[in-house]
Amino acid sequence: MQQLSHSLTTYQTIRQRIISLEADIDEETLADTLEGITDLHEAIASVVRAALVDAAMADGLKDHIQDLQERLRRLLERASKRREVARDAMIQVDIKKVAAPDFTVSVRPGSPALMVVDEGSIPAIYWAQREPRLDRLTLIKDLKNGMPVTGAGLSNPEPVLSVRVK
Repeated sequence: MQQLSHSLTTYQTIRQRIISLEADIDEETLADTLEGITDLHEAIASVVRAALVDAAMADGLKDHIQDLQERLRRLLERASKRREVARDAMIQVDIKKVAAPDFTVSVRPGSPALMVVDEGSIPAIYWAQREPRLDRLTLIKDLKNGMPVTGAGLSNPEPVLSVRVK
């Protein structure tokens, strides 16, 4: 980034000097001359190349995180199944407690679980109200279609850097 800053300053200084010496120089000639005697284009390309590498690494990390999350889910599921197998074996032969050097396991009565038979008949006090959320997609669509919406508007568009990879 420091190289880009230096290259930008050099580019601007040389550009101003050329314009002061050749006031009637056309933009194409000026651009070609500056590209040939400065390294600004290479510095910008270097920054964009680094951004592409960062984006590729981020994509790779996302995929790896998804793989790890799937592995975590499988491990937790396997641990749960193994606990069920141990519990069922202990219940089947009426063992209440197993003491091992690194842990003790016991079977105890569980807590009753909730069973919803008919949601419609459950009183309103048991229903949680959700907080309203802004439907941003519909709002931006309406604003782009010219519909006035109090409290919202569209910003001025910012220039966007377009990078196409071959």
